Amino acid sequence: MALSGKLRNLQPERYVDWRAKRISDPIDKLQYLRRGMKDRNPPVRRPVWKRLSLGAFVIVAVSILLPAPSHRQMLPETTQKPSPETYSNIWLVEESDREQVFSNGLRIDKRFSVPNRPRSYQALDRKHGMTPSPDWRSQPAGIVFHTTESALAPFEAEKNGALKRISQILIASLRDNRSYHFLIDRFGRVFRLVEETSAANHAGNSIWADQNWAYLNLNSSFLGISFEAQTNPGEPVPTINTAQIHAGRILTEMLRSKYRIPGENCVTHAQVSVNPSNMRIGYHTDWARGFPFAALGLDNNYGLPLPSLSDFGFQYDDIFRQAIGPDLWKGIPRAESQRELEAASHHRTIAGQRRFLQERYRKLYPAFKLTGAIEETTDATTTTTNNQ
Repeated sequence: MALSGKLRNLQPERYVDWRAKRISDPIDKLQYLRRGMKDRNPPVRRPVWKRLSLGAFVIVAVSILLPAPSHRQMLPETTQKPSPETYSNIWLVEESDREQVFSNGLRIDKRFSVPNRPRSYQALDRKHGMTPSPDWRSQPAGIVFHTTESALAPFEAEKNGALKRISQILIASLRDNRSYHFLIDRFGRVFRLVEETSAANHAGNSIWADQNWAYLNLNSSFLGISFEAQTNPGEPVPTINTAQIHAGRILTEMLRSKYRIPGENCVTHAQVSVNPSNMRIGYHTDWARGFPFAALGLDNNYGLPLPSLSDFGFQYDDIFRQAIGPDLWKGIPRAESQRELEAASHHRTIAGQRRFLQERYRKLYPAFKLTGAIEETTDATTTTTNNQ
């Protein structure tokens, strides 16, 4: 009894273990262990308020340790990828000798359409040192918007006869010079002047680029659309009416649908025009400001970086600044920032980077000149900024 009393004074777990070792039958041993340990070690549960407090503490601790969210953009604005392109489903409804009718209501008068040299061009690979693409392309890559800068009569009912005569004279002149692919007159009528499979002499010395490709001298690579309009002295923005805006919108919509033209490649003549003789942008300044991008279903492309500055080292002068007005295009400082970043990555000064880019352009220019791409309907020898 004395021994039994001492054993019972052991810790419960040690006593149960001692007794279990003396049971030979495994089933009896298991049953004994279950009985012996029952309620010996009930699970310890913390009060609810303590468990909640611990969870709250963990959440707060993690939030403190994590870095605070940054309000800065992860990538520079100029390098963000554009949103995925969407295109309308526009189709040709019917066609006659006189006109084409499309599903979005567009009517194109084709009576004055003439051929020109076939559309054929090379693009430059921006990601591989501006090497020319091995293939020659025949599909337009973009659209350049122009103004005719021609004589205008007051847009009034009493002047209807004069308005029609001026339009007819303008159509004949532009057709003979193969100036544009399309003209939108003041009544909102759309005329095809040069066949879409041909180049037109609308852009001359010019530069543009999208995310992957750069284009020199856009007569062949881009379609030309001109509005019958004029920039009057003292009026910074050309005046076009609601009929012209509507026609421009549905024409742009059809062409983008037909050729899958990205919105970033729908730009104005002022944005693409350059003067190689003095390495200045803005040789032509039609639509230097005030182009109705939104009304035509496009983003404000004045904010896109100018590849003439960022990729080829062109500059601009006070004459160009006057043409675009006090509000500098956002695309100009963005292009200059890109050029500075590129200079730093190659350990060049900004001036050295500009000289490098200009030399690259001068090496490429003769090859593109031989293709006839720089033909234009205006005198390309002038070295100052002019309106078309």
